[in-house]
Amino acid sequence: MFESLKKKFSGTVGKISDKISKEDEKAEENTLLEETPQEKEETIPEKVSEEMEGPSKKDEESGVKGKISGIFSREKKEEVQKPEVKQEEVPSEEEKSGMFSFVTKKTISEKDIDDILFELEMALLESDVALEVAEKIINSVKEDLVGKKIKRRSDVAEFTRNALKNAISEILGVETRDLKKMAEDAKKSGQPLKIMFVGVNGTGKTTTIAKIATYFINEGYTPVIAAADTFRAGAIEQIGHHAENIGVKLIKHKKGADPAAVAYDAVEHAKAKGKEIVLIDTAGRMQTNVNLMDEMKKIQRVVKPDVIIYVGDSLTGNDAVEQAMKFNEAVGVDGIILTKADADAKGGAALSIGYVISKPILFLGIGQSYEDIMEFKSEWMVDQLI
Repeated sequence: MFESLKKKFSGTVGKISDKISKEDEKAEENTLLEETPQEKEETIPEKVSEEMEGPSKKDEESGVKGKISGIFSREKKEEVQKPEVKQEEVPSEEEKSGMFSFVTKKTISEKDIDDILFELEMALLESDVALEVAEKIINSVKEDLVGKKIKRRSDVAEFTRNALKNAISEILGVETRDLKKMAEDAKKSGQPLKIMFVGVNGTGKTTTIAKIATYFINEGYTPVIAAADTFRAGAIEQIGHHAENIGVKLIKHKKGADPAAVAYDAVEHAKAKGKEIVLIDTAGRMQTNVNLMDEMKKIQRVVKPDVIIYVGDSLTGNDAVEQAMKFNEAVGVDGIILTKADADAKGGAALSIGYVISKPILFLGIGQSYEDIMEFKSEWMVDQLI
């Protein structure tokens, strides 16, 4: 799941670490080359060169006085000329442990990371990440990294990894809704929790409704399903098949009936029978079909759902994001379920959709069975990617 995104983020960590480390090593080598001739000059003692020039004036003095004076003078010079024995510095234990990973102290600049972050931005766009999300990640990482002081090679990788984590957490940090808590509150109030599902054709909406019904059954609730997709005869049959498999009551009318009336009857049934959850299926429609979008608005006006969930196919990438925006504009989406996430290598829709419409992903469809649905946690996704 999301292997492509994971690979791209991991590659960015490696590239930034390698580039900064190599540049630092190169700078260190240049410094050493510049220092070498000077050091050689410094190794020739000044006093020795004076000796090479010949005897001093005092040495030239004649007689015993001159010789004695010369001897003492040379001894004095020898004392002065005695080379200073430099004690070899013994590295501390901490320095020994970091001997091979040490990088001289450096501050990360924009120049160090600009090219690599540009590559990452292009790679994110190729993975169907929305443009505004890709830009947000790049700017956040840049802001986080530029100016950081590094001492060891491992610092670069750690700083980059943390910067990416922060950026993704911010993207996914949309306030979520707790459906369990809402169901609990609805039960206490004696009114059913009404959840309406919207989306385009072929995203797996009907199967998702059966999965959510199973989810609530496992939590101890009794749901009822409204077959409000009366546009296709096959749709009523399909949702009926799922309802039978999981043992949930289905409220249905004939094909072509008013979908709002079906939804209304399901709510009345739940109230009469003391059922806590009403799950309303609606016809899949393209966001550009004005008549069907108006029909959906009518269901909303009649039953006043507590939660409207957009069901999107994660494999469609940016299309899912675009569709979610249109449904949100039409009826006001409260949350998102992405289907087929287990087959989604790119992960662009999962990363972008919540941020773009400012609504949380509530669940991910991760398989074919009724149990194959998982609650979405932003921390889980961050761990998956970084």
